[in-house]
Amino acid sequence: MARAREHARVRYGARTEREIAATRTAGARLADIWSTGVVAVWETDPDAVAAVLPPPLKPTGSPLVRVTISKVDLPGYPLGAGSFAVAAAHGTAEGWYPLVMPMTQERALTGGREVFGEPKKLGEVTVERDDGGVRAVLARHGIAFVEVRGTVGGELPLPEPSRRTDFYFKFLPAVDGSGFDADPVLVHCVRHEKVRRLERVTGEVVLRESAYDPVADLPVLRLREITLGEKTSDQSGRVVERVDAQALLPYVHQRYDDPLQILDAPPEGS
Repeated sequence: MARAREHARVRYGARTEREIAATRTAGARLADIWSTGVVAVWETDPDAVAAVLPPPLKPTGSPLVRVTISKVDLPGYPLGAGSFAVAAAHGTAEGWYPLVMPMTQERALTGGREVFGEPKKLGEVTVERDDGGVRAVLARHGIAFVEVRGTVGGELPLPEPSRRTDFYFKFLPAVDGSGFDADPVLVHCVRHEKVRRLERVTGEVVLRESAYDPVADLPVLRLREITLGEKTSDQSGRVVERVDAQALLPYVHQRYDDPLQILDAPPEGS
């Protein structure tokens, strides 16, 4: 037995340069990954939008909210993915600032949070379609805090491939809980999207009260559109600037259900 272990691969050990390169190459070869989902856009309270945007982000000329609720055809495992975002601008760049991005699988959290700084959290994501209607839900802690429902009303012309920018803040809370271990950075994440099917939905958006995901503070004042579609996208990110740690600190609670959880230190082995 001891002799067998002598030649066995220690899987927590260092990987070779060839293995690391192979992992990167495999990621670059991924085929298009298609998702089926509902997108709802509405006008909300402009003061509420301004209140949730950390500097240097600023409101745009339109106080919009965009919710996406999708089922993703990832190889090997099903994924539900959601995003609740507000329109935002950084200098001359306009895009979206997501407040919460529920995901049904931990694998989908890792790269998004650690690489891009996305506000992803484990949650429940549902997209259900019957003969004439559709229902899409984002839920966490037993609360369906966003529900989009309606009647599917026919095909829409396919849009041209488009480019969308999302804004994220990437940071590490300080070990002693006093702020950050290093200056936070602002990330521009650019997505190129293609749509292969798009349908009109006539319906409504329901926002429910949740202390964990208080999206009800951004009410539906005027519904712009609801669509059901199939799309694929790729994404790339870049750090555009370091941001003032003290200016960002009042917004860090957006990332956590309880801001004190950054100080959690469970006993070893628990």
